[in-house]
Amino acid sequence: MLKPIIALVLLIINLYAIKPSVEELSWPSGTPFLSFLEKNKIPLSVFYNLSSEDKELAAEIFAGLKYQISRDNNGNVLQILIPVNDELQIHIYKDANDIFKLDFIPISYEIQEKVLNINLERSVTEDIYNYTGSVALAVGFRDAFKNEGIDFRKVRKGDRIVILYTQKIRLGKIFGTPDIHAAMIETRGRKNIVYGYNDKFYDQSGKDKTKVAFVRPLKNIRITSPFTLKRWHPILKRYRAHLGVDYGAPRGTPVKSSADGKVRFIGRKNGYGKTIIISHGGGYETLYAHLNGYAKDLKVNQTVSQGKLIGYVGSTGISTGPHLHFGFYINNKPVNPEKMMKVVRSISGGKSGKKFRAIVDKYSKEINKYNQENLTTQKAEKILDVVEY
Repeated sequence: MLKPIIALVLLIINLYAIKPSVEELSWPSGTPFLSFLEKNKIPLSVFYNLSSEDKELAAEIFAGLKYQISRDNNGNVLQILIPVNDELQIHIYKDANDIFKLDFIPISYEIQEKVLNINLERSVTEDIYNYTGSVALAVGFRDAFKNEGIDFRKVRKGDRIVILYTQKIRLGKIFGTPDIHAAMIETRGRKNIVYGYNDKFYDQSGKDKTKVAFVRPLKNIRITSPFTLKRWHPILKRYRAHLGVDYGAPRGTPVKSSADGKVRFIGRKNGYGKTIIISHGGGYETLYAHLNGYAKDLKVNQTVSQGKLIGYVGSTGISTGPHLHFGFYINNKPVNPEKMMKVVRSISGGKSGKKFRAIVDKYSKEINKYNQENLTTQKAEKILDVVEY
């Protein structure tokens, strides 16, 4: 127990003596993880020594991802932090013996309850970003109402929105995807309200507002590794994550598109090997990895229908045997694919219904409060206008 403490103390003393500089950078487009290591003169062994499951996480790094890098006065790398999701990050560092190590550690953040209650001035996207600095919140808000028949191009100045959400704050900055609990848009005097629950949006009665229905990409499924954002491995004594579901199947088993969409990517993707990514609109994407091969004539930007053959189960990339790694993303955020496969049109009953009703009770009161405040403000403004006139 004493050894790790001494090593940590020496590392801290070393860092303070060197007075490192810290930069926040964006992951460059088209840069594989191994190329990143080579560029920063980090031994590739830190990657090759990982388990096959941990190596897969390097494929979760996307262009534009913010990461932090610490260097000494000579420009040599001391530490690097690269988030792979909202909960876990790759940690590359030099130990007390000046040897590079790589492990996965939890991301430290605080969660803040936030409210956005504004009258629109320009557009929904622009105004949300101007008030919050969050592109993800603007995208999430539009996604929440995409099946409500609202044409955001026709939203007018003076229309109103209310968003009740929680936001992670890391290193003093907004981080990750905001969690929208309830949202309202009032346009032309008509109020539309939705409530968030388990990565989907519902109306007040619990009716699912998500119209895109997804199906599993294999006919017969056998889950060999479930989805997890962050878990502590009691034997390995470290954190691990698996940002998708693995389905065991014989090599050559047909893989089909989970829903209608457009092929965004075909090719090799780090530890995922031969991979296909399909965009389904509204920020939804599915990923199919470790494929043995692709369907004949399948191309990028090609439109595919649900159930269309796109590839075959294989073991390419970093894999211990034939299986399909199936990933599901909402606005670049990995979510459990199995939850999205369950077609639940209503959650009015059971335990889920009870939890959902508690959400509606809580947030509908808050939205009503802001509606009343806005009404009072409008009345006051009208009275003031009359007096000034």
